[in-house]
Amino acid sequence: MTRSICIFLLAIFSNLVALPTANSSEDKTLLVVGDSLSAAYGLPPNTGWVDLLTEKLSKETSWKVKNASISGETTDGGARRIAQLLSSHQPSVVLIELGGNDGLRGFPPNVSYKNLEDIIKKSQTSGAKVILAGIHLPPNYGQKYEQMFYGNYLKLQEKYKVALIPFILENIGEKAELMQKDGIHPNLTAQPMILDNVWPYLEPLLD
Repeated sequence: MTRSICIFLLAIFSNLVALPTANSSEDKTLLVVGDSLSAAYGLPPNTGWVDLLTEKLSKETSWKVKNASISGETTDGGARRIAQLLSSHQPSVVLIELGGNDGLRGFPPNVSYKNLEDIIKKSQTSGAKVILAGIHLPPNYGQKYEQMFYGNYLKLQEKYKVALIPFILENIGEKAELMQKDGIHPNLTAQPMILDNVWPYLEPLLD
């Protein structure tokens, strides 16, 4: 084997060794795309459930969390932002916590469905696993609308085989002592409880 060929092969091998593997834990990012429930609306800095999750993962794993949640965000806004977010952060897991503002504003459920579907499809196409956070509406929105609204999450879970958090505000939303004065946003005490609702469904995806 000539000296030039040896040098060429050595250079290739060195580059291959230097490249990180796609499954390396140091490359793994969890992207949270949500609304005020995940953006820590009305809370002191760094006290929301996503902040608590970030702290938990930083202590126990090499996962990084990018919180791209915006107060007031709708599924339409999420659908418009998702391509750029995926490109910028290249997440391994995408947690979608959207739909609540659609429901509170009375958006047609089929519109919300299409937006959530778009976010899921683009996330899965990028290679990311997806977890969807379900949300229920207050009783005054009517049983029919609520069934159609929540049905979006169930249909999308089934069609795209994504993980589903059944209700991110389970045992929280109906308790006044766990909500802020507006009756819509969870207070500081509720944040660890939200994380407890999320964690059993998220943890299996962080392999």
